[in-house]
Amino acid sequence: MKRDYAVIGLGRFGGSICKELSSEGMQVLAIDADEDKINEYKNIASHAVIADSTDEATLKDLGIKNIDHVIVAIGDNIQASILTTVVLTDLGVQSITVKAQNDYHEKILNRIGAHQVVHPERDMGIRIAHNIISNNILDYLELSDDHSIVEVKAGAKMGGNSLVQLDIRAEYGCNVVAIKREGDINVSPAADEVIKEEDILIVIGADKDISRFEKHLVIDR
Repeated sequence: MKRDYAVIGLGRFGGSICKELSSEGMQVLAIDADEDKINEYKNIASHAVIADSTDEATLKDLGIKNIDHVIVAIGDNIQASILTTVVLTDLGVQSITVKAQNDYHEKILNRIGAHQVVHPERDMGIRIAHNIISNNILDYLELSDDHSIVEVKAGAKMGGNSLVQLDIRAEYGCNVVAIKREGDINVSPAADEVIKEEDILIVIGADKDISRFEKHLVIDR
């Protein structure tokens, strides 16, 4: 089942999340006070709206409380970030991820109801997007412009199947380089290794191949 997302603040971080979620086929509401930013993303997001995110009535009119996950990616305006988070919390948004500028900002965000606080470095939007699309995606590290390594939790689709049965390398072009299970790690697992639900698989490959692997075998939407 697909979920709806809203991204508030379309700077470098918020913009990269908006693009990645949209490319994954998610419904994305993009919000920014800057008309130029909205014009830039109106053909990328499902909906792009010029709005003041600190105004409760405005967010209510946009139906923000019906959005499954809201990402507050406001840039340097800490006050706007905090006020927006307060409004979202008051409206009962189910899941709120907020970009923090520093540790003190994070403390405040945690106290006022943010469900997840992130300290993104440049171009880390893709990693966060993969994490919030599915609880099974535990970590995502870019190795180069085209290749990454992803840490995923095996779910029902994988459980009870061996690596040779799943045939991940042939089907998706990815390689399972290790399996973590109950505190132990099995590096270069054998082809007949049977995957158990809750196993953590470390998979390496080209970004386009990892994306297909996630869509078909990992993410339960």
